[in-house]
Amino acid sequence: MSHVFILRKICHNMGQIRDIMEKNVVTIEYNKSAIDAAEIISEKNISFLVIMKEGLPIGVLSESDFVRKLNTTNKKSSDVQIEEIMSYKFRWVEPTTQIEDAVQKMLNNNIRRLLVLENNKLVGVITQTDLIEFLRERLLVDGTIKSIES
Repeated sequence: MSHVFILRKICHNMGQIRDIMEKNVVTIEYNKSAIDAAEIISEKNISFLVIMKEGLPIGVLSESDFVRKLNTTNKKSSDVQIEEIMSYKFRWVEPTTQIEDAVQKMLNNNIRRLLVLENNKLVGVITQTDLIEFLRERLLVDGTIKSIES
C-alpha cells in the first residue's frame, strides 16, 4: 500500500483544517530587514514567518531561505530587505478544506506548510508537524477504541 493511500484512509472524514490549524501565526512586514526576521525566528523558536503587505500575506520566509538566499547576496543581513530573500510562492487552503485534501496538497507539492486564508485574510497555518501530531492522536484513539471493542 502506498503512503498516500494510507494517509487518505486515516484522514477520511476527519474534519476540516479549522479544527487543527494553528491560529497564532507569526508575521512580519515585507519592508523589514533580514536581521529583523532572523531575530523573530530565533526569539519565537519557529521555522518560518509569513510576510505581510497592507494586511495581506504576500509570501513566506523560512530558515532555508536564509541559508540559500542570504549567503548569495554578499551583504550584511541588516542591509538585506525581506522582500529580497522571501518566497513569493506559497500554497494555501481555506479553513473549511478537508484535512485529507490538505494532506494530499502537501504531498503533491512536497511542501511542509500551508497558509490558511479566508476571504484572502490570513487566519492560520497548518504544518507537517501539526498533521503528524493530529494523525498520531487519531491512530492512538482508533487503536484504543478497537481494543475496547474486542
